Amino acid sequence: MGWRRAGVFSLCLSLGLPFNPAQAQTAMTRLPNLGDGAELALGVERRLGESIAREIYRDPDYLDDPVLGDYLQSIWQVLLDSARQRGELTPELEQQFAWQVALIRDRSINAFALPGGYLGVHLGLISAVASADELASVLAHELSHVTQRHIARMMAQQGRQGPMVVAAMILGMLAASRTPSASGMSAANAVMVGGSAAAMQSQLNFSRDMEREADRIGYGVMTDAGFEPQGFVSMFEKLQQAARLNDNGSFPYLRSHPMTNERIADAQARQQLLPLRPPLALRAVHAMMAARAQVLTGLGVDALRAISAQGSDNNLAAAAQAKQAGALYGATLADMKLREWSSAKQHLARLQALAHLEAPAVYAVRLLSVELALAMGDAAQALGVIEPKVRVLALEDRAGHLLLAQSRLATQQPAQAKLASQELMLWLSQRPRDALAWQLLASAHEQLGDGLRAIRAQAEARAMELDYPAAVDRFKAAQELSRSLAREGRLDRAGHMEASIIDARLRQLEGLRREQALER
Repeated sequence: MGWRRAGVFSLCLSLGLPFNPAQAQTAMTRLPNLGDGAELALGVERRLGESIAREIYRDPDYLDDPVLGDYLQSIWQVLLDSARQRGELTPELEQQFAWQVALIRDRSINAFALPGGYLGVHLGLISAVASADELASVLAHELSHVTQRHIARMMAQQGRQGPMVVAAMILGMLAASRTPSASGMSAANAVMVGGSAAAMQSQLNFSRDMEREADRIGYGVMTDAGFEPQGFVSMFEKLQQAARLNDNGSFPYLRSHPMTNERIADAQARQQLLPLRPPLALRAVHAMMAARAQVLTGLGVDALRAISAQGSDNNLAAAAQAKQAGALYGATLADMKLREWSSAKQHLARLQALAHLEAPAVYAVRLLSVELALAMGDAAQALGVIEPKVRVLALEDRAGHLLLAQSRLATQQPAQAKLASQELMLWLSQRPRDALAWQLLASAHEQLGDGLRAIRAQAEARAMELDYPAAVDRFKAAQELSRSLAREGRLDRAGHMEASIIDARLRQLEGLRREQALER
């Protein structure tokens, strides 16, 4: 997979050690920050991050899964609020940086941060952590690397390479980690790029002080956000266990940030300062999202059948309800991938029959039933399940909004396509950077026979993925179509307004494309 070796990036940020809770809870005892003396301008750092992020969006292992994305955002947004309230996330930094999290279809347990507020989370990490608190500890650590601008400060200290040279080296590490057929590179070129990348990695590894700072601030951000401090400790225990094992690629951060005996002993001493608490309970919604992440990593048929079999295990009924929910959710999703519809419906029925699930878990089951109906080609069933929720969909419920649009479009009915277009346009008026929503809007306009708006929506989708050349091509196609319609007298007043928007967006995107070309 394209990002299987993402952990070898010099800018892949490892998880750190847990911090003394007493220090994090008392503002007066907080250690001073290392300082904001980064010489790299915020705009330059953002463009550096974009130059790498656009390659992530183009990679086949990039995954835009609204259900998992919403779960991740439910943690990420709370952490951002905490960092904002603590003063770690300043208004200038919040405005200048992207603060976007991407899902990577990769079974390795890893997360990484890039310049400019772009973060990546491997599905293997979500499937491995035992609670939202553990996942929050990872995200808080990565967030703190960004808010403290560790990447910019490292580059300022090095003072040897321009920002875009660094970006090229990071991308070189990605290319060198892939097979020649996947990367389009010869083996010799891969070796040369990889050798240069290794040299850059040695220059850009985070200092021990930066890791300590990310630990300290990340711990404070996480606990102030309401997550259990045990999540930081239990996540470190996973690192400690991995350090005892041979490196099989499942823990790539251990290669760039080895777990030394000193660090392990220090963390164990800090762990003893925590008050005794019961182990973190596994919640059903997390168990289901962990199972979803596991299935979506691209498992083979045998592995999917094994997950399906777990949902039929006779001993499952004796397990804790959260574990039952995770097993049945994963079995249903695995059956969907295998197109075993009868088994999928049986597992879903058992999942729906579980009593006393928390509200987020109940809603996750409802969304899964919509996905199953769509996969089986039963658009009416899918719409019947999701449409009653349309008036109560939360503003942050991206999965619900987009599944509703998919269900409407799957009916192939003009009236439903019109409703989908109206709802998607309202959604995009508040969240214009949603590439998948733009793609669905393009499909809605195509069903309605509105080619001009369909092409414009396709162009916007490409632009939101930072693929400016492709976006310019689509905008030019829309511009040509609008001129053709005008010559034929078939461009109404609304069409003229749309044409004006297309012209303005084309000029803007051409400028961004030129900047992108200069960076290359």
